[in-house]
Amino acid sequence: MQHQRPKIVDVARLAGVSTATVSRVLSNPEIVSAETRRLVEEAIRQTGYRLNQAARNLRIRRTGGVLALVPNLSNPFFSQILAGMAAVLAPAGYNLLVADTRAEGGRSILTYAEPSRADGLIVLDGTLPAEGFAGRLPLVLACEWIPGIAAPRVKIDNREAAMMAVEHLIGLGHRSVAHVAGPRGNVLSEARLAGTEQALAAHGLPAPMVFPGDFSLESGRRAGAAWLALPPHERPTAVFLASDAMACGFIGEVQHHDVMVPRDVSVMGFDDIELVSHMTPALSTIRQPREALGRRAAQRLLDRIGGDDRADDTILPVELVLRGSTAPPGG
Repeated sequence: MQHQRPKIVDVARLAGVSTATVSRVLSNPEIVSAETRRLVEEAIRQTGYRLNQAARNLRIRRTGGVLALVPNLSNPFFSQILAGMAAVLAPAGYNLLVADTRAEGGRSILTYAEPSRADGLIVLDGTLPAEGFAGRLPLVLACEWIPGIAAPRVKIDNREAAMMAVEHLIGLGHRSVAHVAGPRGNVLSEARLAGTEQALAAHGLPAPMVFPGDFSLESGRRAGAAWLALPPHERPTAVFLASDAMACGFIGEVQHHDVMVPRDVSVMGFDDIELVSHMTPALSTIRQPREALGRRAAQRLLDRIGGDDRADDTILPVELVLRGSTAPPGG
């Protein structure tokens, strides 16, 4: 004879409470007394009762999913951030869903941001239109931010981090520093360029020679080709790139033309993705706390889903990581 699956009524009978009280312990335990919670939890343990999560989600109109909107899933920068999100969301009963905003276009991707598809949003793309999020779902902005949206933001101080990188190069003795920027109009690009300019100006040094980029390996390679095209005496002795991927492309290009890093040019990156510590030379960079960014963003979203309507900023610290790609000029 097949053993019947325990029901909520069995838990209630054993605990000596109503089925409504059992439901409250399962869905909103903070409103139930400690002794009642103890009785119900012990009854659940004895009966082996398991909550039908799918049915519960239907009853409370919850999907059980959180959607992360990422600008480029092929970029290894996002891997640890997404892992940090999942580590917080899974124990809370949420599945992490991920969509690439560049794959389908910024506006069309918002069709996924509906209450029938997800319970909340974590947005990592600052180029999406602010008006597209009006009245949709609980929302947290992570890493990048969208002007005009009142929502929690979890990020680093990008201007200060860029200043830290350039101060390191200046401290080594470099007086001519180039910058390879991110995409034009991107909030991260603007903040990192501003920090670069501010650090150089503070030491009375010329404004940086700026090469265009888009955070990609290929744009770093193009910047390397543009640096090589300069007369040797006009080449900046140090280059700070707004992403590690661009730094990898830059180093690969100049090394193919027998330029030695850091003897002929010091190279500084930003992000500290896994690859860069294994390069030759290993890349000096700014380490973003990527897993912590993901964790904090997910926790703020859970708070938001729970009714916390604060639109606050969480600023996490960065770290200057020094490796073999930076040295004094000529060194």
